[in-house]
Amino acid sequence: MFIQTETTPNPATLKFLPGREVMSSGTADFADRSAAARSPLAERLFEVEGVAGVFLGSDFVTVTKTAAKDWYVLKPAILGTIMEHFTSGRPVLLPAEGAAPAEAGDDDEIVVQIKELLDTRVRPAVAQDGGDIVFHGFEDGVVYLHMQGSCAGCPSSTATLKSGIENMLRHYIPEVQEVRAVM
Repeated sequence: MFIQTETTPNPATLKFLPGREVMSSGTADFADRSAAARSPLAERLFEVEGVAGVFLGSDFVTVTKTAAKDWYVLKPAILGTIMEHFTSGRPVLLPAEGAAPAEAGDDDEIVVQIKELLDTRVRPAVAQDGGDIVFHGFEDGVVYLHMQGSCAGCPSSTATLKSGIENMLRHYIPEVQEVRAVM
């Protein structure tokens, strides 16, 4: 198994590409060890000293490190952990205990347009950098988005939100006045 790595705009985050599917649908973001209980892969990655966050995408694993560790120390251990996990045949995520509630289908027209633009134009671009952006709401002209993976804490995330996403949404949807990040 050959795992490629790619840098991201966030110097604290590295993108690992195992050459196979990681998540069949959606993404999973684990901000700390306690949140990783439903993912055997994320749990193992948090055992590597210096790992601060794990994000799972369709065909990649994004790992965020603490400031106290350098990539040249962490990278071999992370590569070994990912390789061992995939060769063991264990699942990336354990089955959910309760069925997730269905997403409400009663979004108004503006919200539908915002979600469509995010899904077709924004999310594929940020996935290339090892992250994701999730819609959290639209109220009084303000779109609320949650940044995950390499996007969370990235030095260029404010520029991405304001210069990129906000300008695009305002261009296509005049009702959008501002975009704000939520934690």
